[in-house]
Amino acid sequence: MHAGLLRYKFDLRDYNPNMPNARTWQEELKVIVELMRDLSLQTDPQAAAVMYARRLRSDSLIGGDAWLSASRRKLAWPQYRITRSSRWKEAVNPWTQPDKLPLFDSGLLGEIIYSNETAVIFDLPDRVRADDPAIEYLRGYQLLVSLPHYDGGESLNMTCTLVRDPKTFRIDQVPTMVWHGNLWGRAVNNLVLRKELEVTLEKVQAAHAALDREMATIGQVQRSLLPVAPPPLPGVDFAVHYTTSQRAGGDYYDFFKCHDGRHGIIVADVSGHGAPAAVLMAVTHALAQLHPGAGASPSELLGFLNRRLAERYTSNGSFVTAFHGLFDPVTRKLSFASAGHPAPRIVRGRSVIPCTVKPGLPLGIEADEEYPQATIQLERGDTLVIYTDGITESRNRDHEMFGFERLDAALLKSAGNASVTKDMILAELDTFCAGRMPDDDRTIVVMSI
Repeated sequence: MHAGLLRYKFDLRDYNPNMPNARTWQEELKVIVELMRDLSLQTDPQAAAVMYARRLRSDSLIGGDAWLSASRRKLAWPQYRITRSSRWKEAVNPWTQPDKLPLFDSGLLGEIIYSNETAVIFDLPDRVRADDPAIEYLRGYQLLVSLPHYDGGESLNMTCTLVRDPKTFRIDQVPTMVWHGNLWGRAVNNLVLRKELEVTLEKVQAAHAALDREMATIGQVQRSLLPVAPPPLPGVDFAVHYTTSQRAGGDYYDFFKCHDGRHGIIVADVSGHGAPAAVLMAVTHALAQLHPGAGASPSELLGFLNRRLAERYTSNGSFVTAFHGLFDPVTRKLSFASAGHPAPRIVRGRSVIPCTVKPGLPLGIEADEEYPQATIQLERGDTLVIYTDGITESRNRDHEMFGFERLDAALLKSAGNASVTKDMILAELDTFCAGRMPDDDRTIVVMSI
């Protein structure tokens, strides 16, 4: 760096304190207040910078014959860019058009901006070398005053005022100029951050909308895998409720008819929510449809699903709870097995009987897991209710769970009809949750005999 580059002391004879057109402090205050008010209305950093520079000169708030701004932000020593200049006929937006800004890697301006100090140079012609890359910006001026704009303790940007006759410039205003310049720099930085945040928010909103559309499509595909309606079965009344906590979910139910006249019911719940759960739900559906033995026992079907899931699809830690039952409409016997699924309820008269069996692990955890099965004799007038834990684990605003006692109480209020039973569960659940959005998918399959 040139010796004596930074000069802070000055002689009162170097300038004229009684310059022409000097304003009173009241007049200057009015100008500054108007400038600050106009600045507060700006939302775009480029428009704010253009307005601020124009007002500073037109209102004579800062003296000088020319000015320029430079930046070393995102550059390595000794590089810097000229970002603005009074010599330019058209302004360049430094935030959106950085490639149009002159890039230099040596010279006086580079020494100044990397010095992290204010420079007051009275003998500018003697300080500028003939090969200085920015000489065209500096030629013809005697005085240069640089105002560093600090960010993170470094002078990443600076503004330079250029003066032909130093006696026409109020050197004693330089400290205030540094102060005002840095406050202005912080204001512009806030506008830049605000603009970047707005752009980021728009991108996030667009991405969210696209994701929402994709999830809606996944949800539509998922619902297409579910039965359009329960199977018609003489003497049996069905009702089904299915909702997801998100666009797509992991609950699954299905009906199928066996070759021996029995009818199968399966209700499953994939761990997690959203798209990953929906994908595993679709895989579980496909595997159930591919089981080679129609009418296989519940323990055989669950064992088949478990092996296939554990071998290929649940290595990421996901799993599936499931209940599978085979109902014989002639004998009204129900054979069933459970893979970690909540026990269905049987409503018989004024009693609720849990449909229990020793459960195996959820599907997809241990490939060699076995699933014991049991058989129960259903009676005319019984109602079988199969559900996922999105029902019993629903919470109210006090974070209390709906639980089995409230479920059983709701079942005892029903009239034995499948649709009435389903609607009573949902009504009691809505009252309990008091408008709180569900955290999990909810599935109910009701069969009344």
